[in-house]
Amino acid sequence: MALGLASRHFPMVLPAALGKYPGDALWATMVYFGWGAILPEQPPHRVAFCALATACAIEVLKLYQTPWMVHLRGSTLGHLVFGSIFSWANLLAYVVGIALGVALERAVCQLVRYSDEGQAAS
Repeated sequence: MALGLASRHFPMVLPAALGKYPGDALWATMVYFGWGAILPEQPPHRVAFCALATACAIEVLKLYQTPWMVHLRGSTLGHLVFGSIFSWANLLAYVVGIALGVALERAVCQLVRYSDEGQAAS
């Protein structure tokens, strides 16, 4: 979460061509790990599906522009969770972020397995 917020607060650190999308991708990575915490026994592809469904639902919800929802999005927390403007490009950023989450999970699992094998051999 801190990296996503930092990517928005210090955009000059990242290439300008990336725009706000690193923050969106990191948000989706956070959603992936959130679902992973809720569904720890599920395989990564199922967790990824839940994360992508959540991200898509929230993106589509941006099309819902009732006064109370616009007011909610005006708050800091509401804006961080629900965003404000629908964008097809955000969906691509979410896919990239969820893929990053899957890759990180697999890398950590391999490191843990490798470490466990090394300890068992000792």
